[in-house]
Amino acid sequence: MLTHRTHGTSHLLTAGYRPVTEELTVHGLPVLGQLPVELDGTLLRIGANPLGAHDPALDHAFAGDAMVHGLRLRGGRAEWYRNRWLRTDRVTRALGELPTPGPRNGLGDNTNAGLVRHAGRTLALGGGGALPVQLSGELDSVARIDFDGTLPGGFGAQPVGDPLTGELHALAYDHRSPHLTHVTVDALGKVRRAEPITVKGTPMVHAFSLTDRHAVVYDLPVVFDPREAAAGSRVPYRWDDNHGARLGILPRDGGDADVLWLEIDPCYVFHAVNAFERGRHTVIDVIRHERAFDRDPLHPTESTPTLWRWTVDRLSGTVQEEQLDGRTQEFPRIDDRYAGSPYRWAFTVGLREGQGAALAGPRLLRHDLHTGRTDEHRLAPGREAGRAAFVPRGPLAPEGDGWLLTIAHDAASGHGELVVVDTADFTGPPVAVVPLPARVPHGFQTHWIADWPSATHC
Repeated sequence: MLTHRTHGTSHLLTAGYRPVTEELTVHGLPVLGQLPVELDGTLLRIGANPLGAHDPALDHAFAGDAMVHGLRLRGGRAEWYRNRWLRTDRVTRALGELPTPGPRNGLGDNTNAGLVRHAGRTLALGGGGALPVQLSGELDSVARIDFDGTLPGGFGAQPVGDPLTGELHALAYDHRSPHLTHVTVDALGKVRRAEPITVKGTPMVHAFSLTDRHAVVYDLPVVFDPREAAAGSRVPYRWDDNHGARLGILPRDGGDADVLWLEIDPCYVFHAVNAFERGRHTVIDVIRHERAFDRDPLHPTESTPTLWRWTVDRLSGTVQEEQLDGRTQEFPRIDDRYAGSPYRWAFTVGLREGQGAALAGPRLLRHDLHTGRTDEHRLAPGREAGRAAFVPRGPLAPEGDGWLLTIAHDAASGHGELVVVDTADFTGPPVAVVPLPARVPHGFQTHWIADWPSATHC
């Protein structure tokens, strides 16, 4: 078990975290090195970018207004960069614009936590019952959607796509509901199933995992706090020692009565890595925080996030808990073609020691889960990068063979830059760097939308 530590939040006051104040569109960006011509698509970054007055020491880390940044790559060129606030009710009021159309649900409509491309739509995602917001190819907010009237409530911030069936699975939570909901969206973009799952109290459920046979439910001790809500918090959730922690193993087409619940040591998971089946065992890899939102209710700074594995024996109903790597790290990424299946490679962001709430760090890590070896890609001096997107070299490339794309903050210039790392030379220098015309604040999610074999728009 990790030693409990409380980290500071002074790094949240640095330039890489400060919000930007204007929307830009810039064409024809310079490229240092050579962008692979195979990179034909759009890299998106989403995160909290408060519009108006902002004090990171007093405002909740997850509550800032959503902003999406996009970088279009094609033919070895960086064609454009643009950034746009999502047009939430709060943002449209502040900007004097008409409201974004579409239904409403949950605590609010600030979907600043996730991105996904599914059934021809690019969606910005959030938790707490919020509905997805559809984005245009120019990053404009088109509408809040409920999958054409088939979604009975909210959606999840971290869905998992099944690369074999084309379905999208998510777990939705809403403090007004006594249950979670396992949502299955078919390949055409309609909700096929929405199964209620009973849990203890009203937990914040950010992470979600999927195998070819099961969904993994995280019932962990960060829960809705009515006192925080009454005080006006936009994210009224706190650690509760009395809640306990457990995993739920749910057959993918099963219901509430079919969940196998297993107690684990108290912890919190914002981001799962992957999960898969191994005979009678379900293997679950995660980034594990020993505590979150306890002594510091505004920031997840309680402990050091590290890479862990839980191996569930479904026949005996037991869990083996094992730390795979003790480095401080977050924001995992895999080759999505292996989502829900046995896999070898996991990529994470290596954070600085003592920065449990950091959204970026000075290195990228590559874990070989077959051999236990970890390689480091160290960014250039003065750079810190957030979550990367992995792009395979081609549709038939071996697992993990391709490029990692991440947006870094350059402390010297004050601007962002795209960094492209070839996994064939992971520890070597980037194959390309694209200096951006503005600062890109560290965000929550990075997503690549490929144009092979899909259409040319987001």
